Amino acid sequence: MIRISIDAMGGDHGPETIIPGLAMVAERRPDIRFVIFGQEARVRPVLDAHPLVAERSEFHHCDVSVGMDDKPSQALRRGRWKSSMWRAIEAVKNGEADVCVSAGNTGALMAMSKFCLRTMADIERPAIAAIWPTMRGESVVLDVGATIGADAQQLIDFSILGAAMARAVLGLERPSIGLLNVGVEEIKGQEEVKEAGRLLRESGLTTLKYHGFVEGDDIGKGTVDVVVCEGFAGNIALKTAEGTARQIGTYLRSAMSRTLMARIGYLFAKGAFDRLREKMDVRKANGGVFLGLNGIVVKSHGGTDGEGFAAAVELGYEMVRAGLLAGIGEEMARYHGREAGRTRVEAKTANKE
Repeated sequence: MIRISIDAMGGDHGPETIIPGLAMVAERRPDIRFVIFGQEARVRPVLDAHPLVAERSEFHHCDVSVGMDDKPSQALRRGRWKSSMWRAIEAVKNGEADVCVSAGNTGALMAMSKFCLRTMADIERPAIAAIWPTMRGESVVLDVGATIGADAQQLIDFSILGAAMARAVLGLERPSIGLLNVGVEEIKGQEEVKEAGRLLRESGLTTLKYHGFVEGDDIGKGTVDVVVCEGFAGNIALKTAEGTARQIGTYLRSAMSRTLMARIGYLFAKGAFDRLREKMDVRKANGGVFLGLNGIVVKSHGGTDGEGFAAAVELGYEMVRAGLLAGIGEEMARYHGREAGRTRVEAKTANKE
């Protein structure tokens, strides 16, 4: 059984959205069990209305919930040890759950996750990775909001983390990596990005294939399996793509209902439009994975519905089944061990000279 800890108070709608999402997962995944944390007065009535979830869950009352507008520092001071968010993360640390899922405040969730789980060996900063629908299928994009600004070494770490996730989720043995840049030419971009490109070319990593620089339109094309960037640019790209998908959907609905002939045409093409709507449904790609921690935490969009939250829970489920943490640990140890060996060789050469 895969055990998933749930912060039932997170998001814009709390348990009224989260528990119905768990009901969808419970119907599709018989090998899942839930450990739910929240305020009993709000959670229990919704939980009792979904007996399958109640049957597969253990519930823990928490007095405190983290607000969506709480500052991370405030959430840590007020919510440590007591809040539903903290206790859901702590369940992973204590081995009571395999993965934590929350739709709560992103900054607070990241701060608590780092404080409780700590970063893995050789990783300075964690990243948030998202699954991105593309013309070729799906890609992994990171970082989409955890780290604002990143040096060359952090971008390399993100590349290793993203490659591990692509192997786990997309089933790719040797995923291709691209660094998001303002152009594909090697002379363009910030010095940190150019240095990361040089180091990746020289890294000798056999579990990933470095493609080079990619631009913003390459994300949707699916030019590479993993797109790597720092969190400021990644978060803007993510929100822009989500907004564009909703904008196109609004345009289509408006155009299809404008005239009688348009409505008739829609009836004939309804199957095609249904497939397009499903492909553009941002709920299907809901869930950002916090990578680089000693435990798996998945962040769901706060404003999503039950179907979207179910997608985030199932993403966490797939991470556990694929052994994501073990894969990351092995690859990071291999890379940093190689770099340490290279440094020693360079030092000996310099001493001889």
